[in-house]
Amino acid sequence: METQRTYRILTVEDDPSVAQGLVESLSTEGFDVHCEATAAAGIEWALNCSPHLIILDVRLPDGSGFDVLRQLRARGLRQPILMLTVQAEEIDRVLGLELGADDYLVKPFLIRELLARVRALLRRAYGALSSAEAELLYVDDLLVDLTRACVSRDGADLRLTPTEYRLLVHMTRRAGQVFSREQLLRAIWGDDGEFHDENTVSVHIRRLREKVEHDPSNPQIVLTVPSLGYRVAG
Repeated sequence: METQRTYRILTVEDDPSVAQGLVESLSTEGFDVHCEATAAAGIEWALNCSPHLIILDVRLPDGSGFDVLRQLRARGLRQPILMLTVQAEEIDRVLGLELGADDYLVKPFLIRELLARVRALLRRAYGALSSAEAELLYVDDLLVDLTRACVSRDGADLRLTPTEYRLLVHMTRRAGQVFSREQLLRAIWGDDGEFHDENTVSVHIRRLREKVEHDPSNPQIVLTVPSLGYRVAG
């Protein structure tokens, strides 16, 4: 974990005991933590203060965390979002990922696991696993600017999340190579892949296609190789 900078984390959690536990645990680890108890307050603070990471509860007194997630992504916020839910059903986890969440954690959870996931998300977005090379990559009509860590088409930023961006960069660097879901899980999530399954990769690929393809139902950039995995056209 990088210690040279202080990361600002927003938690949106209405349960006072859970909120207090999050603030105390994260603060002890050196994070600058701010807590809001409602969806409206969380959205306002996120838009005004631009935290490095958001921990978002699904159940809030004035709305669903999924609605908050949808609004934040629609407003252009790209920072990692970790969802907290008491629901263990697959449909809830998939829904959060499809709407733009980077990870999820089911209550009750161990603080050690929460901290591991937070550190992993920060590493992928800002630390040793982020891309900072002075380089441009091109695929179809997309421009991948590794210096600015952004992807654009005709000058317009496509607003990928950090995980979507890393997936596209990893495959674009090796255009034409086929990657299995397991390979992508190891490459993008690293040692933290133990917290995820291969379905996580499929969901992120689907979300990526929705942003980079002209017609996501007929992808021309991120291609499926039946029974094997995915590749970027090249």
